[in-house]
Amino acid sequence: MSFDITTFHADAVGTPSHEDVSEMRELVLETLRDAGLEPTVDERGSVLASRGTDDGTHVVLNTHVDTVAPHVPYRRDGDTVYGRGSCDAKGPLAALLAAFLRVEPTDGRVTLALTPDEETLMTGAERLQETLSADGYIVGEPTGFDVCIAARGQCEGTITLEGEAGHAASVSADRNPVFGLPNVLEALRAYDDEAGPEPDPVLGSPKLTPTVLAGGEAPNRVPESCRVTFDRRNVPPETSDSFRENLEAFLEFRVPDDLSVSVDLIRPDTPFPDPFVTDEDDRLVQVLQEASGGDVRPFGAATEASFFARDAPTVVFGPGLLADEEGPVAHAEREYVRVSELEAAAEAVEATLESLLG
Repeated sequence: MSFDITTFHADAVGTPSHEDVSEMRELVLETLRDAGLEPTVDERGSVLASRGTDDGTHVVLNTHVDTVAPHVPYRRDGDTVYGRGSCDAKGPLAALLAAFLRVEPTDGRVTLALTPDEETLMTGAERLQETLSADGYIVGEPTGFDVCIAARGQCEGTITLEGEAGHAASVSADRNPVFGLPNVLEALRAYDDEAGPEPDPVLGSPKLTPTVLAGGEAPNRVPESCRVTFDRRNVPPETSDSFRENLEAFLEFRVPDDLSVSVDLIRPDTPFPDPFVTDEDDRLVQVLQEASGGDVRPFGAATEASFFARDAPTVVFGPGLLADEEGPVAHAEREYVRVSELEAAAEAVEATLESLLG
């Protein structure tokens, strides 16, 4: 089979996958079958295919087939392709798929692992973490050819203040949860200085951001509770679970005694990506950096790479950018990637695989 990276990318970007990935997944499956392979789909909807032998090094190529809403139609202007997913992450997908189909492993195996829900729940990557084992992972995201060796983790949650509900004329200020909000907000501002992890040498400092306030239904009634929603970007060794426990304990000493406070993670039954850092001296990093010519740096967003980094050295790499000098690119109406970048990224990954797998 002759795989045409430009044609596949055009078909992929033209296939909506912001609400349902079925059509996009079938495009990938048909492409792999046309190449003479027998891909499988696991119980979480991830596509898996392998080439090579079980002896030697095992490298996994991972990215996702879903996109954020809304769908933006495919459009090409010269060397530039516009459309939803053009760089996040159907550009990296096309590059990884091209490298996967071109390489002929003689001393090891390469596995393609494509997840269905990176932009939402990340349950696909969580399951692959349980079933895959490798010597290295290349995770496709728009990095501008840089080899990204780290990323901060990300979780979201709510802080609930509870007091006494009743008529605004009768409930005391001490029992009014709304009066407790300044304590919570000041505690969030102080948390990292007083109780958070030290800045990471690669990732820098963590970030804690309140994003939503909610509470109350009528101007003359004190609510029983009010809530602050937060976004957390963490660094090692903090995890989403350890952060929840530590933040709750921190708040308990700063909220008035007449109020109670609790911290809950949003979507506690689905995984959050924890922070990770791969050694920049690892062979995978050095080989891919030499092949791509990019810099070695952290990635600017949370990513499924977090799940794989628990098993083996993991890097994030691909064509396109999260943002350029004009502003956001990935997830934006102007999302784009250059066709020439697709081929260059594919060649870099192919050269890396040839070096690692013989």
